Amino acid sequence: MRNDRSDREFPVPAGGLGRLLRIGGMTSGILGGAVSQGVRQMARGTRPNLQQTLLTPGTARRVTQDLGRMRGAAMKLGQMLSIDSGIVLPPEMTSILSALQSDAPHMPPRQLRTVLDQEWGKGWRGGFNRFDVRPFASASIGQVHRAQSRNGHEMAIKVQYPGVRASIDSDINNLAMLLRVPGVVPRGTDLAPLLEKARQQLHQEADYAAEARNLNSFRSLLSENSAFRLPDLHPDRSTPRILAMSFVRSQPVDALMNAPQDRRDGFVRHLIDLVLKELFVFRLMQTDPNLANYGYCPEHDAVVLLDFGAVMEIRPDLARDFRRLLNAGLENNPVETRAAMERTGYFNAQTSPRHQAIIQTMFETAMAPLRQSDPFDFGTAGLPERLRDIGMALEAERDLTHVPPAETLFLHRKIGGIYLLATKLRARVALRPIVERYR
Repeated sequence: MRNDRSDREFPVPAGGLGRLLRIGGMTSGILGGAVSQGVRQMARGTRPNLQQTLLTPGTARRVTQDLGRMRGAAMKLGQMLSIDSGIVLPPEMTSILSALQSDAPHMPPRQLRTVLDQEWGKGWRGGFNRFDVRPFASASIGQVHRAQSRNGHEMAIKVQYPGVRASIDSDINNLAMLLRVPGVVPRGTDLAPLLEKARQQLHQEADYAAEARNLNSFRSLLSENSAFRLPDLHPDRSTPRILAMSFVRSQPVDALMNAPQDRRDGFVRHLIDLVLKELFVFRLMQTDPNLANYGYCPEHDAVVLLDFGAVMEIRPDLARDFRRLLNAGLENNPVETRAAMERTGYFNAQTSPRHQAIIQTMFETAMAPLRQSDPFDFGTAGLPERLRDIGMALEAERDLTHVPPAETLFLHRKIGGIYLLATKLRARVALRPIVERYR
């Protein structure tokens, strides 16, 4: 959920036909642009490159704008696939989709009032001293408004976009057509299991009653941990399409960019430790690493956790396999690492040895900072760039068709997102002492 400082607003297309036409128009536009780009390449005497003609700056603008305006499952699926490192989509496509992490217009006030009237009844304004019609944050499934209740409680009211839940299945099916455009993913790649898991998670995220339960679960799990602050639930104002919470004062992650080094280090250290707790202790993980889902509370020097929609239960066998993978990586045992990576589904027996080697190199590169006891300087190490380069080498092997299980990809996305956050904040963290506690 991002802070929305812009004045952009755009009605959410709630009807199935309108959403289908927008995705169909987007697909047609991409193909039309590819044809035009190919003709230009041929006129210059160059053999057209399908991927270069598809994944152009114009394509990036078109996909980002259209998926952002649709919100809902269309935008959320783009976000899910945007931190990928070449494992499923080419880096050019993930770069396009990454813009969706911070590009959601909000719905106009009239559409907002319609939703609130439906959920709370037309006299709902009488329950508040103040309700800010313009949201302070907006994302793929809903937008958040500040309000003050009659008894003076400062609140954050998360309102779901109209038609989101009803459009999930059709959006997934329609976006599958876009991903089947030749050149976007390798021919023969089976995305069906990933899309089905995404469908299930999106239905869960669009159920604000489920998110309310997730919020209460994490509040209980972290109740004695002063490093984190979470909002309180207001169940009397919450519905399946509205999540009413206390307003937690916090600064966005960007505000830490120029903070003292120890403050940035502590913020990142707490989040890394939380990922390990979620995986190995709680076996319950919030899998969306969007920076806007975190805040910083200077008063308590604490991490503020703001979103609990994308929560995944971790199966005991998956936690066990990832612990084996962690141990093999810490011990720098390539044979055990390869076996553990196959168990977690990064590749399978049919994956060529060359592809396995590239994927393992990516893992070894990410593991190197965890082996050292001294602080690792995320700001100067160039780790995301090295992982991106390996991902591009993997993407160049366009006959790679294996898609890891959705659970593994969601975990990969969360861990990758925390790495990116640590790099953004130029954190220096001794990682080995943290991970040793979870071996």
